[in-house]
Amino acid sequence: MHTKNINTHRIEIRDYFMAAISVDCVIFGFDEDELKVLLIKSDLKEYKGKPSLLGDIVHPDEDLETAAYRVLRDRTGLENVYMEQVQAFGGINRHPAGRVVTIAFYSLVNIQHSELKTQENELHWHSMKDITDMAFDHKDILDTCYQRLQAKVIDQPVGFNLLPKKFSLRDLQNLYEAILDVKLDRRNFRKKFFAMDYLVDLNEEEKDVRHRPARLYKFNHDKYNLHHKKNLGF
Repeated sequence: MHTKNINTHRIEIRDYFMAAISVDCVIFGFDEDELKVLLIKSDLKEYKGKPSLLGDIVHPDEDLETAAYRVLRDRTGLENVYMEQVQAFGGINRHPAGRVVTIAFYSLVNIQHSELKTQENELHWHSMKDITDMAFDHKDILDTCYQRLQAKVIDQPVGFNLLPKKFSLRDLQNLYEAILDVKLDRRNFRKKFFAMDYLVDLNEEEKDVRHRPARLYKFNHDKYNLHHKKNLGF
């Protein structure tokens, strides 16, 4: 049996793996009762004018998560946000410049707290419902990350990362309806969340709203984390 040494691996890497590694970030936000994603216009002639995800080549001194956070921070001004690695996309012809394998991440940000760094290309929040055609294989990446988010919010309260610290039950239900793309029964929805006991009544009401002011709540992260650890046996 032939045993490979380090030099054999180096030759294989040099001759057979002339590829770049990139990260692509699906940055979700929630505004005007719609789930939105942050996109930029591609500047490559092959995809001129088509919307593109935010991404970059991974630098030699970066790990994957560091590169993804760099892209997020440079474009939104935000740090310490929720981010999850989803999967790799390695189609042979997915990039016109050559072989580029990309690792997809999705993150959840509060749009009101972000400060977009527009630079030269148009950088805007787009409603998920309006996105049809994208550069590269970015529509596949977006759809995959969206499906991961839909599955995640059913099991874990990650959606609170998209809301302000103070929110109404109407805001909360609108968020879940936007993510899951379904209409939820108002009474059952509220009953479910009150049963979980993770909402803190702030004894405050909305201000400057056209409709009847609703009570405001916040998510009890400490209580959820404690309960989650107990379920894991810690």
